Amino acid sequence: MPLAPPHSQKPLRIFFSAGEPSGDIHAANLISQLQAAFPGLEVVGFGGPRMIQAGARLHTDLTQLAVMWFGRVLRHLPTFWNLVSWADRYFRHHRPQAVVLVDYPGLNWWIARRAKVHGIPVFYYAPPQIWAWARWRVRKMRRLVDLVLCALPFEAPWFQQHGCRAVYVGHPFFDELTQQKLDQHFLHGLQQQGRWVTLLPGSRTQEVQANLPVFLKTAYLVHQAAPDVRFAVAAYRPEQAQQVRRLIARSGLSLPIQVYVGRTPDLIALADCALACSGSVSLELLYRAKPTVIHYRVGPLAYQLQQYFRQVKYITLVNLLAMQDPLHPEDLRPYDPSDPEARWVPFPEYLSCQDMSGPMSRHLIQWLTDPQQRAACIARLQALREAVAQPGAARRSTQIILQYLGLQQAE
Repeated sequence: MPLAPPHSQKPLRIFFSAGEPSGDIHAANLISQLQAAFPGLEVVGFGGPRMIQAGARLHTDLTQLAVMWFGRVLRHLPTFWNLVSWADRYFRHHRPQAVVLVDYPGLNWWIARRAKVHGIPVFYYAPPQIWAWARWRVRKMRRLVDLVLCALPFEAPWFQQHGCRAVYVGHPFFDELTQQKLDQHFLHGLQQQGRWVTLLPGSRTQEVQANLPVFLKTAYLVHQAAPDVRFAVAAYRPEQAQQVRRLIARSGLSLPIQVYVGRTPDLIALADCALACSGSVSLELLYRAKPTVIHYRVGPLAYQLQQYFRQVKYITLVNLLAMQDPLHPEDLRPYDPSDPEARWVPFPEYLSCQDMSGPMSRHLIQWLTDPQQRAACIARLQALREAVAQPGAARRSTQIILQYLGLQQAE
């Protein structure tokens, strides 16, 4: 039953900070659940368009600043510092009852620091994957965050072992996927044209710049082996679609390829198989049981550095979810298609600074030309989906947050 705030109390005010497009989606679904449970909830902070649609009053669209790697972050430091200063003033003068952070660790650590200075409880929803790249940061989590709302089943025990208060709520992406409504008319029109490979080069502009050239080379090799196959590129924003079209024209490759904006769910559902940039989109590909190759292109220096910092075997969430003990791997050697164990990996993955179009195309060609191999891959994905792809993260997190704030009784 929804809770009505007593007339004698101030309305419940929660500050949200979400920087990635996926974090914007997760935060929006959590805001909707909180509003349903506590009418009159006021949500303020940083986020994106989905949070605005859910009723949040945002100071800044932080999804426009989704950046990675040190050089790009340094260029945006003045902007980030202004955001931290604004949040600090807001905490001092308006004092929300809670702060909810969603992924995006760089800025969010500073938001958490200012919240703690003002004695405001901090929740981290879908926390950054520090267990994979930066385990020393668990000290920050322990010091700055009151409760970690974990998206993955192996995260909560790890955080608890390192002295953090943590609870497993499930991955919020599955809340979004169960609500998706596909455009059947759009899908039917494309299905009439034949088989499709969907290319998902990433939601950040820099990811598109890095990944799409090798995606196009891979598509060309697939087209040579399977000339009837068509290719669809999913772009996150119109300006990224323009960037994709420029890169296609610059490649000089003759391909039956089309670019779409805002059609990612439909293009995933359409795909016979897919080639995707590493990220949370892998969970959507799992949910739709689509045979997929995962790729993430980095520069030579970044590739050398990741070998020292990476502490898990795989970079793809789906592959980690398929492991019995992903946080304590026997070896850290990256995915190798010649390894006998590779056949059990749900999504072949390539984190590389080199052109991997050859091996990536071979996976896609096999799925497109060998129905038994494709069916076996789909069956493995369906079994894993049944085990891990359960919705309800936003509902469970709402209950936990309101209980923590003393506004709802435990069920």
